[in-house]
Amino acid sequence: MSTGVPLASAKSEMFGAVLGFLPDWLQITVIALVLLALVASWVVKLVRRIGARRAARGGAPGAAAPQYGRQGRGADYLGPYAPAQVPPRPQQSGADFLGPYAPGRRQGDGSA
Repeated sequence: MSTGVPLASAKSEMFGAVLGFLPDWLQITVIALVLLALVASWVVKLVRRIGARRAARGGAPGAAAPQYGRQGRGADYLGPYAPAQVPPRPQQSGADFLGPYAPGRRQGDGSA
């Protein structure tokens, strides 16, 4: 015969079984700590949400998103940790990278 009352989940059955072995004063303490943790998580979420709204309303700069049509680089998202910008060097030829193995320059070569 069905009573129409839904059965408890397996988690709540295990929680009840564990609490059943504890003395009454410890059962009340455990339940109070679980409820305190639940309320504390709600308070933390609420404080973060309020802080985010205040920052958005106050015009605080957020993370810079790339604009439409422009692909962002990795350095755009690194902020102060981005590598320093290196100015472009003048055009160099392959002999500039050969070091001591580069051929010697001739007098009438015409190159500077």
